Amino acid sequence: MNIVVLSGGLSTERNVSLTTGAKVQNALIANGHHVILADVFMGYKLAQGVEEEFKNATKPAKIEGVSEVVPDIEAIKKARGTSSDVFFGENIIELCSYADIVFMALHGENGENGRLQAAFDLLGIKYTGSGYLGCAVSMHKNLTKQIFKSFGIPTPNGKMIKKGEKADFKEFGGKKVVVKPCCGGSSIGVYIADNEADFNKALEEAFKFEDEILVEEFVKGREFSVGVLGNTALPAIEIIPKEGFYDYKNKYQADLTLEICPAEITALQSEKMQSAALMAFKALGLSGYARMDFLLDENDDIYCLEANSLPGMTPTSLLPQEAAAVGIGYSELCEEIIKLGIKRV
Repeated sequence: MNIVVLSGGLSTERNVSLTTGAKVQNALIANGHHVILADVFMGYKLAQGVEEEFKNATKPAKIEGVSEVVPDIEAIKKARGTSSDVFFGENIIELCSYADIVFMALHGENGENGRLQAAFDLLGIKYTGSGYLGCAVSMHKNLTKQIFKSFGIPTPNGKMIKKGEKADFKEFGGKKVVVKPCCGGSSIGVYIADNEADFNKALEEAFKFEDEILVEEFVKGREFSVGVLGNTALPAIEIIPKEGFYDYKNKYQADLTLEICPAEITALQSEKMQSAALMAFKALGLSGYARMDFLLDENDDIYCLEANSLPGMTPTSLLPQEAAAVGIGYSELCEEIIKLGIKRV
């Protein structure tokens, strides 16, 4: 097959996407496909015609680790060297239109929020992962929370605050809260506050990323994630940061987090999480594959925090570890994601 692996973009998760893209490209080339790795925003320079480009697209990419530093989006915009506001870089539409399918290795805004998927639907371009609506709904954490509540999926209480609105820490009972951008990912812009000063500082910092912030009650508990592949929930994986919480640094820097899969929990706890993951997957209108994040408190209660419509596929990502626990290797996982993408269309 001729496949475009689309990565990069302009979100704060750009570096994660680039690493995901390189690893996916290498796996698909090893599987015998002709694969072009392209940065959706920076574009792709064609050395020859599109058809010839795909014929020669068999060279593996170098996989770089994810930097601890969040990318400077304005610097990346300038680096493209054009004043155009068009999101798609040079030759991206031509390559994606020619490909048999586009493997979506994007994360964050304009990759995971449904806009790109909607554009591809209009252009008749096949792609992996969920359709535009499922992506759009699951990207917005407050909307996701309201849907979880309406379907009886346990989730922490929370309130959305827009930039310019007044927010008082006392409104949340003076208890510890989590402050996070509504549409962010990779724990970028996420802060924990247990007093008014820290709360105000957290809001100030979080609003630097987005104009809508979710303030959520803090639930003390163990962290887990459950992936869904097709109509099957994968084994839960427990995430144990060696220091602090599961933030951007702990997610992507090696040896900073202990990850146990299958998680060492009871059969009943595992069943509850997997059942809730499948329910969330269907409630949000997701398809193909996704990953749901959970907390398990000391009373054995589970809380579904959010859904990831395009889970990371980096060397430290959770979904590949969960798949491996049931005998699905990385290359096989990539193939299954492609099959599910073709089936959805």
